Parts: sequence; structure tokens; C-alpha cells
Amino acid sequence: MPTAKPWTTDSAAELYSLRGWGLNYFGINEKGHATLQPQRTPEGSIDVMDVVEDVAARGIKMPVLIRFQDVLRRRVTLLNEAFASSIAEHGYGGRYFGVYPIKVNQLREVVEEIADAGRPFQFGLEAGSKGELLAVLAMNPSDALTIVNGYKDESMMRLAAMGLKLGRRVVVVIEKLSELDLLLKAAAEAGVKPLIGVRVKLQTQGVGKWRSSTGHFAKFGLTTPEILGVVERLKAEGLEDCLKLVHFHIGSQVCDIRTLKDAVKEGARYYAKLRKLGLGVEYLDCGGGLGVDYDGTHTAVESSMNYSLREYVADVVYSVQEVCRAEKVPEPNLVTESGRSTVAHHAVLVVNVFGAIEAGTSPVDLGETPGEHQAVGELRETLKALNPKNLAESFHDGQQHLEEAFSLFKLGYMGLEDKAKVENLYWTLCREIGKHLPKAKFVSEDLLEMQKSLNDQYLCNFSLFQSLPDSWAIGQLFPIMPLHRLSEEPTRRASLVDITCDSDGKITSFACHRKAGGTLPVHPLDGRPYYLGFFLMGAYQATMGDIHNLFGRVNEVHVFQDADEEKGYYIEESIRGQSIREVLSEIQYSDFELVKMIKETADSQVKAGALKPREAAELTDRYEAMLSDYTYIDHTPAAEESHPRRRASDQPPAASEPVPQAS
Repeated sequence: MPTAKPWTTDSAAELYSLRGWGLNYFGINEKGHATLQPQRTPEGSIDVMDVVEDVAARGIKMPVLIRFQDVLRRRVTLLNEAFASSIAEHGYGGRYFGVYPIKVNQLREVVEEIADAGRPFQFGLEAGSKGELLAVLAMNPSDALTIVNGYKDESMMRLAAMGLKLGRRVVVVIEKLSELDLLLKAAAEAGVKPLIGVRVKLQTQGVGKWRSSTGHFAKFGLTTPEILGVVERLKAEGLEDCLKLVHFHIGSQVCDIRTLKDAVKEGARYYAKLRKLGLGVEYLDCGGGLGVDYDGTHTAVESSMNYSLREYVADVVYSVQEVCRAEKVPEPNLVTESGRSTVAHHAVLVVNVFGAIEAGTSPVDLGETPGEHQAVGELRETLKALNPKNLAESFHDGQQHLEEAFSLFKLGYMGLEDKAKVENLYWTLCREIGKHLPKAKFVSEDLLEMQKSLNDQYLCNFSLFQSLPDSWAIGQLFPIMPLHRLSEEPTRRASLVDITCDSDGKITSFACHRKAGGTLPVHPLDGRPYYLGFFLMGAYQATMGDIHNLFGRVNEVHVFQDADEEKGYYIEESIRGQSIREVLSEIQYSDFELVKMIKETADSQVKAGALKPREAAELTDRYEAMLSDYTYIDHTPAAEESHPRRRASDQPPAASEPVPQAS
């Protein structure tokens, strides 16, 4: 993609929309390496490639998930400080008590870091299942809120009551009427007074992928008549002072601030009306929804958001205050359950590229030879006659020759070598046409599609289904860019394919500048290691991934900034990814039984005279040892250099250029 201006690291930042999605946590240094800036300033930045080299030196193989724990702490602090500032600015009468919903990332080290960073702010944790509640009760500070959401059975209510007896501020949110009876029974048995919340079904609906999870047909929440039923029951029991919280939620990743404001105003009305009915409500829980700008466009599209953290906080505070003043009720303490925006930025998945699939390449010489089929000669003539005025005509002729060759081969009238020549000449023709397209006045749709087919596919050492399940399942966009060589202009474009044997294991949408044309600008592979970073990976991906093709959890390292260290950081902890043995055990394979079966097979080969006893023992030992291997590819870049690919043309291809859109 040649440009008029000299290529700089600023050019790379613009191309990959780094300043849009990076929130100043990420940058590029003078070496052309991606950097992590925990304090959102260049001072004290961490060179991500230093971490990658450090990881490799420790024998930790790719792919690796790097967690920058300082970013977690920074995100918690920013959220709490933003609410404190806005509350002071508006003269708001309540406080902010945020909670982190651990479903977004339940990893112990992540939850511990958030709980510790939130301690000065009484920042709590939210649980949505018995397993999560067991973890939260143990880890949450006593002066912070413990919010219990989701469907609950009798044992979960007893667990919540246990938390109250332990001094935890456990607020159980009633999602359906039957849960109230279970809670009151468990509280009575434990001899504690429950802290009750109600989740309301708002008329306001969310936007984006999770819109259907809101409104009257939402999975969770109480209708207005059901809320009145809760009120009557509590008054009848003399427990009206136990209703402490009103909760609503309009879905994850809300991209439009207007929807958030509408929801907050409606939720505040429920709070105000319940206060007027004599209930002791103290908290308004506005749920989650605070978005992450994955594509860096700052727009109201599914992978972005048209507001900032500051605007979100100010609108929540102002909207609630406005309703409370109109209703003449005290302003409640505010609660939000912001998970995605808290953890997304702290994690980067590093993958190594170990090869490329290039259209029209050949490992053998397919030059002109005597006695070629007539179709080969005709396609050579089409290529020779190509000029800027006959691009479409030449392309259509090339397609016709390719189809004819296919038919002739299928009927037995063309040999394998001639068919290979036709395929190679066709792709050479396409590439030559591609060189002329930037200067063309009009580009037809079929030529635009042809141009897309010329892009490479870079083979990346990861599983989409394990590490980026949301990319496959809901089309979630994640920012991706090279971690090095960013001072060098990327001259190729590629989609990214993983190492699973599934055709869906492919990424074709990227958070790049629009001129990138729906592909990722990348550098030519030169035999040296080439690393890509998948950014904003901290939310949901770790626990939602599956073991498709038996690729397990990846290696992880946890990094902290440290000015006293030579490179400005230290690796606090490394967590080994799953071995083949561990993944097999998840699906009920016993490594002992597998080795036993291999040994029996080897012994039978010894008896048959096909193997010597020593060979049988070596094979069995090798099989058993491989069970301890990492599930991903152990790639040595030097091996790639010994098998160079040959293009159909003798000359190296020109760099791809932006293609004008059809008028």
C-alpha cells in the first residue's frame, strides 16, 4: 500500500486505528514495537516484544496470553474516580458503590486484582451462580456490596444467608416471584435479616447484539404487577425496610448513549415510586452495558460506542438526580456492574504466524514448453494483450479459459501439467489486473471480488474457538496488529486462519482504517518469527472458549510495571496452558489406558516380527511423552525458509494498493 508520505510509526497507528481503540494504553515506540502504557502515558511504557522475548527465553511457547495487571487496577480506579468527580460536581446526595460481575472473567488473579484495587472505593463483586457466589463470598471485602443475580434455588439462598452471618453485605436480587419465598425462608432459618433487591423489566430496550435480552420479553426481571406483589408481601411480613436495591440491565456493550440515558431515567422512576410507597430502598443498580470501542470509530455500531466514560458517568448521575428532584425523594447510592469495560484492555493474545497461503503460487517451474494444450496458449495470449483499457474483458476471458480447462481435464482431454499451467496463468493475470485497478476510472463488482481473492491467508498458531469464541459465535470484532516491524510499511494484506481443521476458523473483519479494505495489512514473511497481537481480549473469552480439535487453554503470563527493573516490568506469574493429556482427560480419555493400548499394539507388532523389542519400547515411550506436550504447534521459523514458494510470474508481485469503489 504505497503512500505519498514516508512511512512512520504514526502511519502504523493510523492504519490500525490504534488511537481509537487503544485509549492510550497502547502505543508504538521508536523500534517499531507495540507498547503497553499502564498509566496511559509514554513514561514507563512496556515494550510488548520484550515480554514476548522474555517469555520465549523461559521456554513458554506460543500462543501466549499476556495479562497486564496494572491496567486492571487503572480501569477500576478510573471508574470510581469518574463517579466521585461527577457526584461532587453535581452535588449529588448519594455515593457510588460499583461491583464487578465475575462472569466476565472469573480467573482468580483477575478477580483478586480488581478486589484489591477497589478496596479504597468499597468496590464489590457480583455473582450469578452458586459457584461464583462461593468465590465472591470468600474474596469480597466486608464493606463492599455482594450482588447476587441470576436464577437461584434454595441452596443458593442459604449460601447468601451464610454470607450475611459472616458479615458480608449480600444483596439478593429477586428475578422471579418464587425466589422471594426461598430467600425469606433461608434468612429465617439462619436468623438474619435479608438484604433484598428487585430487578425490573424496563420498557426501554437495549441496542446491538443483546437487544433481545431486554424489554418485556427479557429472560430476567419482574413486571410492575409482580413488583407490587413483592411490596405487599414484604409489608405483610413487616420487612419493607429489607428492600434495599432496585436493579435493571439493558444488555452488554450498549453502543448508544441515548439508550443508556433512557434506561437510567426509567429505572430511577421505579426507585422513586418505591420510596414513596414507604420502602427502604437505598441503592439504584444500573447494571452493566458500559461499552468498549473495539473498532476505534467512536460510533453507535455494535463494535463501538458513541460516548466516553466521563459522558456515561455524568449522564447516570444527572439523570437519576433529575428524576429524584422531580419526585422529591432522596437520591440513592449508585451501583453499576461494569465488567467488559473494566477488564477488556488488560489482556493481549500473542500468536506467531508460521506460514501463508498465497493465491497462484507454485513450488515447481511452469514455464512455456513445446506441445502445450491450445487452452494454455490462448491464456498466455490474453496475458500478453492485457492493458489498462481491457481489464474487465481480459478477466472475463481468463475466467472462460479456466472453466474450459476444468471441463477438458474432467473429460480426460487435458493433462495435469497443462491444467497446472492454466491455473498459474489465470492467477498471474489476476495479479496483473490488480496492479492496474488503482488507476482505473471504473471498477466493476466482479473485479472488486477478484481483488479480494488475491489476498493472502496467514496461518496463525491459535484456535479461534478456544481463544476468540465471540469472534466465531457473534462476529465480535477484536483489534489485531503486528507487534513489531511497525516502522516498516506493511505491503501485504491477509485474512487470518487458525490451526483447527474447521473452515470457520478464520478472521476476515478487522479494526483497521477503512483503506485496509476488510483485510489486515501485514508484512511479508521472511523466515524470522512474526508475531501478531490480538487486543482487548480480557472480557469473556477465557472461560467461554471450547476445546474444538482438542486445542486447550493457552499459556498465560501476568506482567506488572516496575521502574526498578531494567526493562520496566516483571513477570509475576506464568500459568501453563493445557497439555494434551489434560485436554483428553476432559473428554473422559485415560492416559494410562491409552498408553496401555499403544503398548499392546506395539507388542503385537514385535510378536509378528515387524518391530524389534527396543523399537516397540521407544515408540511407546515417545507416545507417552507426547501426552505432556502443549496442544499448539511448535513452529521453528527456519523450517519455513527451506521450502520457498514460487509465484506464477518470474517477477515478485507489486505491493497491493487501495482499490477504488465502483461508482
